[in-house]
Amino acid sequence: MTNVATVYSTTTCPYCTMMKNYLTEQNIEFEEVLLTTEEERQKLVEETGQRGVPQTKLNGKWILGFNPEAVQEALKG
Repeated sequence: MTNVATVYSTTTCPYCTMMKNYLTEQNIEFEEVLLTTEEERQKLVEETGQRGVPQTKLNGKWILGFNPEAVQEALKG
């Protein structure tokens, strides 16, 4: 099964960097979406109900923050 991951992040967020590094270490390819405008941030809030970053959508499941345990759970399906 191919894992599908998207990381929504900002350029100043250390937890975003940690999440991207973790995914890379786990050999999980991901697309990064930089939230550079308030419109982009608001769109994400409307979808997830959360304002914090990173927010990662992995195999259809949302993960808030840097959370390796949740990544492993999402990989199980």
